[in-house]
Amino acid sequence: MDILKPDLMWIEKRCYRLNFQDSSFKGEVDEQFTDGFAEEDTECPFEEQRDYSEIETIENGTYKTSLSVPRFYFAFVIGSKGVVRRRLESETKTQIRVPKQGQDGYIVITGGTKSGVSAARRRIDLIVMSARQKQQFTHFISVPFIGDSIRKRFVEFKESVLHICKNSRGIDASIFQTPEKLHLTLGTLVIMDAVEREKAAQTLAECKESVIAPLLQNRPLVVCMVGVEYMNDDPAEVDVLYGKVRVKDRSQVLQQIADQVADRFSSKGLMQKQYEQVKLHVTLMNTRFRSEESEPDISGGKRKPRESFDATGILKNFCDFDFGEQTVDSIHLSLRFSTSGSSGYYQATASVSFS
Repeated sequence: MDILKPDLMWIEKRCYRLNFQDSSFKGEVDEQFTDGFAEEDTECPFEEQRDYSEIETIENGTYKTSLSVPRFYFAFVIGSKGVVRRRLESETKTQIRVPKQGQDGYIVITGGTKSGVSAARRRIDLIVMSARQKQQFTHFISVPFIGDSIRKRFVEFKESVLHICKNSRGIDASIFQTPEKLHLTLGTLVIMDAVEREKAAQTLAECKESVIAPLLQNRPLVVCMVGVEYMNDDPAEVDVLYGKVRVKDRSQVLQQIADQVADRFSSKGLMQKQYEQVKLHVTLMNTRFRSEESEPDISGGKRKPRESFDATGILKNFCDFDFGEQTVDSIHLSLRFSTSGSSGYYQATASVSFS
């Protein structure tokens, strides 16, 4: 991440800077984490712009606001033995009510001043956002690349690579993507409950009307996949190999759709943008596929370190491989690690067609 151009996320009407993500976090609530929540993580990095639109006046001149928060994050707001909640209540002069363990519901904040209630709400937003950043994603926005031509040519590519590059280090059948799951990823999301699923589905539906329809104007979107590429510095130490994607007429409409959909989800606080533009590529080979199938390391009960592969032979022999073309006609909100029984593609939490 460029420290001069930090990643930003909008939550409701407030903008926050996003810190580096720890991809090793698996989602467990660690007592050390909840007890020792860093004070600087609960402070807004920008000059506060007070927004009282979510605050209502109740009896006795006190104020109240309610936050819809997935119950997974309640433990982070409460902290070990209630330390975090008590500190927030003390510093903002508010009362914070969190649903009981195992129950869904709103976090309710009440206090004697609007500024205190607003500050408590903002800091809870930041606690949740910080915890969310450290989770592995649960869903992703995808464009299926599973047309008959693409899948057929991908199988031919796989067979040719396994034959021609059979002596290349680290290359075996297990690291190839499943033909029925080839896709272009527009962004990844952490969705923890039905409320967030509905919000994401509604955002995707809005994208059809405000982004896709105006850009396509009822024209078909024919896309080609030609050539392969990797993103690290050493072709002999590759973890992921991609297929390069472009629109057949060489227009920028697919890039525009991808960027604007990502912007819309980011502005709703549903997704963190990693780059200025969405990288248009389809994963063909990924060493994570191998590690997910491997046996745990006997010494520590953990999975073995990720093993890269030597892609020099692939780049030499298949740099301009033509995977064919297809008409892109839908975008999906896909569930990670899932399979649809009918198509073999990922299960769709929601989808929109271009027609």
